[in-house]
Amino acid sequence: MTFPINLGGPYEDIIDRLIKKGYAGTKSEAIRQALAFYDRYLEDEEFILVSRATKAMMDDVKSGKTRTYKLDDVLKEEKKKRGLK
Repeated sequence: MTFPINLGGPYEDIIDRLIKKGYAGTKSEAIRQALAFYDRYLEDEEFILVSRATKAMMDDVKSGKTRTYKLDDVLKEEKKKRGLK
């Protein structure tokens, strides 16, 4: 898909600098690289957020704030609730 875009002066300047420094050969390549970088950045941010949440939950478990259950006990309780043997 091809489409014209107008990035504006500051962004055009950034792209021109990237090309002059040899980081990209064309404006399209510079934009593709920027989008790929941003995509990786967002994935890293999501990983960081999940890691923080996991650590917070584990801290709650270790401190006793959150109770844990054995899977076998949970399954037995479910069977009882459903009237299964």
